[in-house]
Amino acid sequence: MDQNNLYANVLEAEKRIRPYIRTTFLDNSVYLSQQTGANVFLKHEEQQHTGSFKVRGAFNRILSLTREERQKGVTCGSTGNHGLAVAYASKLIGLQATVYLPETTSSLKVDKIKALGANVQPVPGDCLEAEIQAGKNAQESGKVFISPYNDSLVMAGQGTLGLELEKQLPNLDALFISVGGGGLIGGIASYLKMQKPSVEIIGVWPENAPAMSKCIEAGRIIDVPELPTLSESTAGGVELGSVTFEPCKHFIDKHILVSEEDIKAAMKLVVEKESILIEGAAGVAVAGFLKQADSYKGRNVAILLCGKNIPYAVFREIIQ
Repeated sequence: MDQNNLYANVLEAEKRIRPYIRTTFLDNSVYLSQQTGANVFLKHEEQQHTGSFKVRGAFNRILSLTREERQKGVTCGSTGNHGLAVAYASKLIGLQATVYLPETTSSLKVDKIKALGANVQPVPGDCLEAEIQAGKNAQESGKVFISPYNDSLVMAGQGTLGLELEKQLPNLDALFISVGGGGLIGGIASYLKMQKPSVEIIGVWPENAPAMSKCIEAGRIIDVPELPTLSESTAGGVELGSVTFEPCKHFIDKHILVSEEDIKAAMKLVVEKESILIEGAAGVAVAGFLKQADSYKGRNVAILLCGKNIPYAVFREIIQ
């Protein structure tokens, strides 16, 4: 793994996508700080365009396409957030996107993707099946397949969050990030660990969907059985040969697994104490911090709120 190259990729992504993305704010949580004794900051990426961090990677990949590739269009498979990001970036850049979604994807996300002009293709099965179908479509049509994580340009785009955090909190001690395929944490850590090696990168997974954690534990990418989770955005296995595996293995300092009840409690706490609605994946990171809070007293801790795309009716039912 070439750490210098990963770092350079993030710097290039920053220049490429900055005109198209928001610098999301970093806010001190008075409540969490008082309750835990840590100096806790929330990175509000749920306020990013389309309601999640995914637009960073989508823009970096799409802006890197050749003119001929743009004319053919792009395709992707997603549980929603990546599809939303690809549809949004495609609309702004002016190309056609086809998004394959599991049939169980929430109507909120489906409607948003359609409103952005993308062609939506429902697929029986999970997000992996959606990605497989999108890949087949790319091979048959000549469109470019945009992976939600297994793409160095996508990972570098997500890594631009590291630049923002470094500027907003130069004395950051620890960062809690929910983990799925590893593109988000891999990209951020590739930058932050080069700038400040002492920053502790904490990966958090649902107990029901710990794929990357188990792969790192095994020392190789393996098939990890999963159960349903509120954190649908981080669910799913890791592809063989994924570019995210080595950065995650190298840069993640601590692994934390949280229960579905932990995730529910974290989502409820954030809406009650911070007046912010977050999706399950963001709740995972908050739950991870709460589980380990005693170890971070007096330290500057950031928690990445990665998304908010959950229908309120579903959210209300979850936290009752």
